[in-house]
Amino acid sequence: MRTEYVTITEDRPDEKAIRRAGRILKEGGLVAFPTETVYGLGGDALNPSSSRKIYEAKGRPSDNPLIVHVCRLEDIPPIISREPRGWRELAEAFWPGPLTMIFPKSEIVPKETTGGLDTVAIRFPSHKVAMALIDAAGGYIAAPSANRSGRPSPTMAKFCREDLDGLIDMIIDGGQVGIGLESTIIDLTSDEPTILRPGYITQEMLEKVLEHVEVDTAILSDDSKTPPKAPGMKYRHYAPKGDLSIVEGDQEGVVSYINSQLSALREKGVRTGVICTDETAPLYAADTVKSAGKRSDEEGIARELFRILREFDDEGTEVMFSESFSGSGVGMAIMNRLMKAAGQKIIRL
Repeated sequence: MRTEYVTITEDRPDEKAIRRAGRILKEGGLVAFPTETVYGLGGDALNPSSSRKIYEAKGRPSDNPLIVHVCRLEDIPPIISREPRGWRELAEAFWPGPLTMIFPKSEIVPKETTGGLDTVAIRFPSHKVAMALIDAAGGYIAAPSANRSGRPSPTMAKFCREDLDGLIDMIIDGGQVGIGLESTIIDLTSDEPTILRPGYITQEMLEKVLEHVEVDTAILSDDSKTPPKAPGMKYRHYAPKGDLSIVEGDQEGVVSYINSQLSALREKGVRTGVICTDETAPLYAADTVKSAGKRSDEEGIARELFRILREFDDEGTEVMFSESFSGSGVGMAIMNRLMKAAGQKIIRL
């Protein structure tokens, strides 16, 4: 398959190319496209064949649910069987935006899209290119991140190309994304609203709307024996090709420990890397030291994380160490992605 590559940005829309991409989706093809979070790999959410193609292109387990993207609130009632409490309040507060809500699904949503579940994850993205594409495709696009399963999610179109060239019909280059981490997922079908995946929309922000929101215990732990209720809950995700470990402790102890490991690895000829912040970057002696920004700017760190993991792959880095980050707010989302990328490997000093 030859993958068509087009450039469509929010400030330079190309209606002809959007219509062409919409036709591809309506005919059962796949298109990678930008959102405000990461790039998505889109297919017709109501076409079982399209969802199967998404799983095949990504090499993704078929029990890992896909997110249905919409561009109008009035398109939601047909794909759900019941309106859970609080969803309209959340929609008013956070949509369009980086929040995914889980609803009981209606019969028109195939189980190929929902990973065999009776629930459906729905998001209304704010990216103008994404919204135009959803509209051109008929209103419902199923889209996980546009990467091979397990690899770091793409924040630029070139990363989609690295993973999916020749496997999908089109890649839309909309430039670098703004947020850099996938959407927050909240389950509204349980007794209490529950965050299944942390993201830019934090627990504190959600609780200003719903008063009380639970956090699933699997977010920062190994949940491999648990059936996934949402994308990213069961399988190793966001992983670089090399070995990644997270080191947690006070700054002096973390720097000392990582440098001692780097010294031993250097003697063995192993290529090493460190993920850190501006404050500590000069203190490390790895082959490659990558700062994600200032420690106080967690949104900036989130935006850079997947790019850094991809760059380590490009550079052939064999062993990596990352500093840990806070377990609340956006820091919870950063740690969730790092823990998945490291296969839950964390060293606590």
